[in-house]
Amino acid sequence: MLMQYENAYKLLFRSQTVRKWHIPTYSAGNEPLLFRALFGALKIKDILIIGLPVRTKETLMMNEDQVNDIVKRWRGTPEEDLKPEDYQQFKDLGCACLTQGNSKLLLKFVQDMKNQDIVKWMGCVLLAPLVNEVVKKDKSLDHCQAAITHLTRTCSPDELLHSLLELIEDIDPYVISETIIALVPHLLTVLLRLDERKAASVGLALSGLQKQLSRLPVPYTQQQEEADEYGVCRCCTALAELTKPFIEEVKRNEGNCATTTEDEELKAELLKFCMRSLREPLLEAELTRHRKSSLWLFATEIMVTLPAIQESLSELLFFSSLKKPPLMDNSESRESRACIAYLLFVQLVTIDSFPAVFRCMLKTSNHSGLEGYIVKNIRNQVGFSLKPGNANKWFLGVELLSLLGLALCLPQGSETDLLHNMDRIMECLNLLRYILIRNKELRSNNNMWEELCGIKDQYVKMLRVCISISRAYYSAELKALKEDQKLKAKEARASARSTKLLRSITRKHEKASTMSPDVQHQDRSTKRTCRMSQVLQSALVTFDLMESLIFRIEEITEE
Repeated sequence: MLMQYENAYKLLFRSQTVRKWHIPTYSAGNEPLLFRALFGALKIKDILIIGLPVRTKETLMMNEDQVNDIVKRWRGTPEEDLKPEDYQQFKDLGCACLTQGNSKLLLKFVQDMKNQDIVKWMGCVLLAPLVNEVVKKDKSLDHCQAAITHLTRTCSPDELLHSLLELIEDIDPYVISETIIALVPHLLTVLLRLDERKAASVGLALSGLQKQLSRLPVPYTQQQEEADEYGVCRCCTALAELTKPFIEEVKRNEGNCATTTEDEELKAELLKFCMRSLREPLLEAELTRHRKSSLWLFATEIMVTLPAIQESLSELLFFSSLKKPPLMDNSESRESRACIAYLLFVQLVTIDSFPAVFRCMLKTSNHSGLEGYIVKNIRNQVGFSLKPGNANKWFLGVELLSLLGLALCLPQGSETDLLHNMDRIMECLNLLRYILIRNKELRSNNNMWEELCGIKDQYVKMLRVCISISRAYYSAELKALKEDQKLKAKEARASARSTKLLRSITRKHEKASTMSPDVQHQDRSTKRTCRMSQVLQSALVTFDLMESLIFRIEEITEE
């Protein structure tokens, strides 16, 4: 009982009204004096509002009859005649119930049919105290959840959204994840009730939640993720659930002949959500397909969402800077796209849609290194698809032949620069050799085998022409370079003999580092010539390697 009075005293002492009574400060040992001073004028049974910043002595002293009178007045008052004081008083009464542990009584009041107009007009002010009680996870959890559910189905969705956005903005930093998880189901109910500006509201809600989530440290190790001490993984799961109905809405609307501005805006907000999620928290997380963690599943959801809302991965990777207006600033966009590239090309997430992205990048990248990497990934996927249980139509049979037809080509025909395109060409030859050896399905089907051989013959024939032309050119360049080297060496020896005597007389005291400009120029020229010679010889070795691979491919075909 003493502890109950102590808590009551401490809570009441915060109010301006109680402070005016000049009651001594609480300390252990003087409880009797304090409680006599406090409760001599105020009986504990009459206190309805406790634990709140109450504003007047009259409010503090309300009893049950007074409360009933106020409620009756509210029932007979139109919404437009309610004053700010009424809203505050309603909130104070609700908070009093929660503070005294009477959440069941508050739920009964909220659900009472006679009070539905009051709840509809003023119920939004109860959201914050009810959510705070849910976050505490005390014994009143079920009653508070039921009360919030009733409010989200009864009050104005616009007013509810405003209250929920304020709650999100003002989340206590010590209970960020708990508050997000508590809010998301009710936030979804409210968003689905909106008739106008739904897309903008979804965007505000998602950005607000992600802003709070970004304040939490991202788990990196498996142990940290399993412990999920700060609730990041659970929050990501909740956010994925929040977006699902709106993703489905976009997919349904995409089948319509004419999409509205609202539809396009909703797609844009979902895209922003995906790009922000890729940057935070996914870019900092350890994501690997060998460990199906919560964050891995969230990353998969994000990658599946992008094509579902008709966003091309290739456009996001290579042409996102052309979007007007841009989704985010350049540094943030680069980080998000880096995460997409990692998930797509390294972890092979949404690999079923990969051929479409490949096709686009081969046509637009103009970068041999990147194209070689793409072709190498095709070979890896062919190998993966050939294993039992991993069959993927895009990398087997007819679909694979279509992909090979695009990959096995020379950009400029017989005039293709083989050295510039060396990465792509070498990977294409390795891919072709691998498929001819391993893909029994193609070998067992005469039509597909003939088509594959046709693709191979056309590519190899053109490549041999390029090799022949390039070898002749580089051989001639190397021969001319060697002749030039011999001529310059001969001239250098003659010059050296004529100046040897003069240099020995006039520059005996000088060090080797103080060579004349002519000698320094000759030295640099010699080094440059040597480097050119090495490049040309390396090119000829590369052509030999290409021809050896072609020879092996022809052998396999004949077998």
